[in-house]
Amino acid sequence: MFELLSSARTRMGEETLANWLLAPSKVDEIGERHAAVRELRDQLNLREDLAVLGADASVGVHPEALRGWAEAPNRMRPEWIRWLSLALGISAVAGAVVWAWLGIATPLIVIVTVEVMLRYRLRNSLEETLLNSEHVFRDLGLLLGVLARVERQSFSAPRLKSLQMELLSHGLTSSEAISRLKTIIDLSDSRRNLIVGILDVPLMYSVQVAFAAESWRRVHGHAVGSWLKAIGEIEALICLSTYSYEHPDDPFPEFVKGASCFDVTEIRHPLIPLGTSVPNDVRLVDGVHVLLVSGSNMSGKSTLLRTVGINAVLAMAGAPVRAQHLRLTPLNVGASIRINDSLQEGSSRFYAEITRLRKLFDLAGTEPPLLFLLDELLQGTNSNDRRIGAEGVLCALLNRGAIGLVTTHDLALAEIDGTMNGQLHNVHFQEEFENGRMSFDYRLREGVVTKSNGLALMRSIGLDV
Repeated sequence: MFELLSSARTRMGEETLANWLLAPSKVDEIGERHAAVRELRDQLNLREDLAVLGADASVGVHPEALRGWAEAPNRMRPEWIRWLSLALGISAVAGAVVWAWLGIATPLIVIVTVEVMLRYRLRNSLEETLLNSEHVFRDLGLLLGVLARVERQSFSAPRLKSLQMELLSHGLTSSEAISRLKTIIDLSDSRRNLIVGILDVPLMYSVQVAFAAESWRRVHGHAVGSWLKAIGEIEALICLSTYSYEHPDDPFPEFVKGASCFDVTEIRHPLIPLGTSVPNDVRLVDGVHVLLVSGSNMSGKSTLLRTVGINAVLAMAGAPVRAQHLRLTPLNVGASIRINDSLQEGSSRFYAEITRLRKLFDLAGTEPPLLFLLDELLQGTNSNDRRIGAEGVLCALLNRGAIGLVTTHDLALAEIDGTMNGQLHNVHFQEEFENGRMSFDYRLREGVVTKSNGLALMRSIGLDV
């Protein structure tokens, strides 16, 4: 799903989008994203410009290194050395004039000797400051076009306007501030010029440039993190808006208050083409907190769990959902799907599953409430333990305010609805098996499945059962 959504060019955009998908957002934040996505959806020129301008930034910008540089302690200190070096540079020029007019070289020699000693004392911090500034500018320079393009755009959505304001620092836009840093880096690069190299020590040129770089970092460095965050969020919003533009029939979900619910009409899996996907209604509402989904192999049970889960993730990230209409309360998604044993860790499938269930139990005690998706619950143990254990697990989750779906082949589990006070509802998928061929319609039906295809499948491939 991330690969389908992501059109981000920078690591900040990818990380922001990934974080939105990995953890539920607050409803007010989701509402702001909806407004931003609606506005960006039709801003084709902006989206195309940022895609082109951000092409070089996709591999060249290292956000952690930029943040580390911006927050690092000052290497050029104490500050009075800056003014001392300026005074020494002016004095060196005056000493050169005295030598040229009066033929007395002693003042110049003394001044240059002091400058050499001071330069030697500052050599490590000086080179580190200039080298780090040059490296950082290469990264910021790659973002310069992206920042300038966002700054020029006129937005009306509150979140987009707020992000645009975060691209300011001491009255300057981020692109203007970076342009000033470019001037300092150009001065640093000029040290490689032969004439500047000769005059470097007498004029204390490198020291002055290094202090200028530190001064820029002291004034604007704190804003670098905000710039990166803003660009990352704008790119993530553009990812969602591009997806919305390409899927205009996908609506935004409706968030409601009250008891936990997930009420969706004609839900589909976003990664299955519309021509082949089959819509279903899923209603965890009006006192029903668990759907127990029974059915035979390949009938669509696991796909239904994934469909519900991925649409819940999209909803809590601020994206459109693949459904006719989705109404839900804020939810946190937790799943136990495709749990396997591990030779390396020495754990069986059953142990791996109950370990995952424990994590879901802990997650159910947090906010927002948990939407759990349990595929073939406790399949790795005997029927008696499975029934007792499943009932205990579901009761524990429900007591913590969770809602969810459970799939099973074991029809004995369907009988636990009588102990759930109406909170569990049985639904099923079924198939048709005629002339050795099996077909599915993938339609969710009421009640417990009444047929099984296991024996028919084994006989169809020649097993004598």
